[in-house]
Amino acid sequence: MKFTVFRFDPEVDKEPRYSTYEVPVGEGTTLLEALLWIVDNADGSLSFRYACREAICGACAMFVNGKHRLACKTQVKDLRADEVVVHPLPHLPIIKDLVVDMSGFWEKYRAIRPYLIAEGLGDRELYQSHRDRQAIDEMLNCILCACCYSSCPMVWTNPGYLGPAALLKAYRFAADTRDKGGRERLKLVAGEDGVWRCHTVFNCAEACPKDINITWSIQALKRKLARAAVGLKP
Repeated sequence: MKFTVFRFDPEVDKEPRYSTYEVPVGEGTTLLEALLWIVDNADGSLSFRYACREAICGACAMFVNGKHRLACKTQVKDLRADEVVVHPLPHLPIIKDLVVDMSGFWEKYRAIRPYLIAEGLGDRELYQSHRDRQAIDEMLNCILCACCYSSCPMVWTNPGYLGPAALLKAYRFAADTRDKGGRERLKLVAGEDGVWRCHTVFNCAEACPKDINITWSIQALKRKLARAAVGLKP
């Protein structure tokens, strides 16, 4: 099968280009396996990230045939195409070929304090009921692949916007019954570059390879902020 892959090394190339490869594809061949075949048999200079091969780490997120995908999760035959065109995640700085600079993404993720705040509870167990756990099950499936971040037009046009992934994680902790940082964390997402920057375009939900409705979580944060603004419990 024909594979057309985006190539660009900012240190040596003046313009991006495409390289084309003929890759043998069988039943069950994943996109990641096809890219590894290219490295092993056709062009060892091709650069891309991968790690777990089980759709858990999010490292192999790419833009394939016009859609955000995980290379390890995508079977080539499921694309139902005569040609596979592979790009890096759009709207992120390119380090080399399919490898993008994720530093801005991680900076915004750290800004929402993405960890359980449980001060003052001592050493006793933090009990969480099955029902309370179910309320955040979907958000816990986020693997921080940045597909949502790459797909969001508000991220493209507003460099300070926290972005869908950070806001999803902010809701994940705000809705966690064990977390004691609710109001503090809400302040972090209440500003001009927080939840109100979301225009509910739903690109993030469509791009998510784990089928998480990220837009719903952002709207839930807005409801919490509105309740807090009129003196109600968020």
